[in-house]
Amino acid sequence: MDKRESRAWVDIDLDALAHNYHALRNWVRMSEPPGEPVKLLGMVKANAYGHGAPAIGRKLQELGTEMLAVACLAEAVELRQAGVTIPILCLGQTPVELAGELMEYDVTQTVGDLELGRALSAAAAAAGKELAIHIKLDTGMGRLGFMWREGSQGETVEQIRQLCALPGLRAEGLFTHFAAADEEIDYTELQGRRFREAREVLEQSGIFLKNYHCASSAAVLNYPWTHMNMVRPGIAMYGHYPDPASEIRGAPDLRPVMTLKARVTSVRAMPLGAKLGYGCTAVLERESRIAVLSIGYADGLPRSLSNKLKVKLHGTPCPVLGRICMDMCMADVTALPQVRVGDAAVIYDKDLNRISELAGTITDEMVCRISPRVPRVYWENGVRLP
Repeated sequence: MDKRESRAWVDIDLDALAHNYHALRNWVRMSEPPGEPVKLLGMVKANAYGHGAPAIGRKLQELGTEMLAVACLAEAVELRQAGVTIPILCLGQTPVELAGELMEYDVTQTVGDLELGRALSAAAAAAGKELAIHIKLDTGMGRLGFMWREGSQGETVEQIRQLCALPGLRAEGLFTHFAAADEEIDYTELQGRRFREAREVLEQSGIFLKNYHCASSAAVLNYPWTHMNMVRPGIAMYGHYPDPASEIRGAPDLRPVMTLKARVTSVRAMPLGAKLGYGCTAVLERESRIAVLSIGYADGLPRSLSNKLKVKLHGTPCPVLGRICMDMCMADVTALPQVRVGDAAVIYDKDLNRISELAGTITDEMVCRISPRVPRVYWENGVRLP
């Protein structure tokens, strides 16, 4: 047993990542305009959705990804220090006092208001350098970006025109964020119309940009018209459908990249009527064998899955009984007399959409919440990487 696998760990299948990358590329190619290949912006924010940003970033670069996206400067620096050389877009706000690091590490910064643009321009000019930016439009998310609504277009165009004229800044992209691409077709189409209108009006004003992107995973799979000339699939790249219904609408085959596992640390015979765990929420209705698993909510296993989750041991689903503890949980293995201390339980893999629903959350949160104390173990071509 490798020491990385002595308690709880995550197996990361880089071959599955490559499969998803090519499946999504092929899916997008079906809607590409002639002569304009659609680029791929790989989402590696939040530690690559819990999968480990350095290893995932390097693999996506190797596969041919044109650009990566992170949430903050620190995530970009980590990628650069890990050997990633392709462009990196920072989606979040970066304090102006860190503008020097944006330029030092060659990070493209999102700008969604003129005030930030002016401050970054001044910092770039003072350093005698140039900073690449992507312009963020708020077409209906209500979070960040230049407001683009009916009746406000003129003011927004003027602000963006001023932004693009600032010294020290090099505007390379325009993008927006859909609020409900996996839920509300009409609202998504409204946001799409606003974005297309913005692009058209800006180009009429002489502002042409290299990259236009608005398609997250749900949009990539469900709305080919959103692909523009760059897409940014997130959870789909990691093998999960943002909307389980996408799978029956003919979406590409996706394979889960992450499998969460934990060791059996104890197997105990328990009598009829025994109460298990904090709050005594489980009472045994028969004599049972109970396996203690070395994983809990401090590892990222939601407490809300208590008495709901089924883990797999020897390929057989086993119900979790009692409340999930900080570092442990318990599963009923009465039907599996072969279970022994040291066995590996699969907590989740391809069934994560269903488990996320049981937990009352989404798949994105489930993969992102895996604790740093849970090691990531990488596999490629059937071989565990050092």
